[in-house]
Amino acid sequence: MPRPLPVQLVQAAPQQAAAPIDGFAAAVEAHVAAAPQTRLIAYPELHLCGTRGRPAERLEQLQAAAEPLHGPRGKQLAELAGDLGVWLLPGSVCERGENGELYNTALAFSPDGRLAAWYRKVFPWRPYEPYRPGDRFVVFDVPDAGRLGFSICYDAWFPEVARHLAWMGAEVIVNPVLTTTSDRAQELVLARANAIVNQVYVLSVNAAAPAGVGKSLVVDPEGLVRVEASGAEETVLTDVLDLDAVTRVRTYGTAGLNRMWSQFTDADDPLDLPLYDGRIDPARWRPDGPDATPA
Repeated sequence: MPRPLPVQLVQAAPQQAAAPIDGFAAAVEAHVAAAPQTRLIAYPELHLCGTRGRPAERLEQLQAAAEPLHGPRGKQLAELAGDLGVWLLPGSVCERGENGELYNTALAFSPDGRLAAWYRKVFPWRPYEPYRPGDRFVVFDVPDAGRLGFSICYDAWFPEVARHLAWMGAEVIVNPVLTTTSDRAQELVLARANAIVNQVYVLSVNAAAPAGVGKSLVVDPEGLVRVEASGAEETVLTDVLDLDAVTRVRTYGTAGLNRMWSQFTDADDPLDLPLYDGRIDPARWRPDGPDATPA
């Protein structure tokens, strides 16, 4: 059965960290009103925590903007999601940890007005980002649609992130991005590659000019680009994902051929992975979740 998920990806310039949330709330409300069937709306990395100036000035602005997960900003965003009745993914924010450390944290607020999931960026872009790395991968369920997972910007360069999210049952990977540099071309390749090798949707939503270089896109589980922004201008991408496409591709194979999640049998020996001091265990290889496909 189809499992439709109407989405919007908002390619917009970041809001200054000190700005009140009212303008953001009005913009979200307008976007949802323009496409009232939307169930999920997603924004770029650090959309609510834009900074300017030299590195020291930027850090000072981030320190001033940082809040704990359940601080005033989080409560306002939860209320906004509840008022509009949508899944609100406002990009990532600068989170202040219990001991004052900073995290780059992606948030998901549910239509009933609660913080349903949060993910701290595991691979900050070093040496340029001042954040502590997160220590876990995160997935969350959208009822009647499927399971989603977070990665943030530079995480996409590490295949372990997408692989683990897919293994945890993610059928969609939401990748908020704040890319200002010429390597966006490579990121577009990585978005398709991560979709292909894990048979998942990838939603990569980048900031617009002048902060970012844009080129947001939606990739399907076979690596085909469904919709994309041609440049860096502010725009909104809309699409209806059918998450049952993930089940179809994993059952019949990418291009009707490749079924990577059914590669191993119970008769195969574990494969050591020296880099990780670990192994691939055939008994644990298949994705988690209710729609996992048997070999």
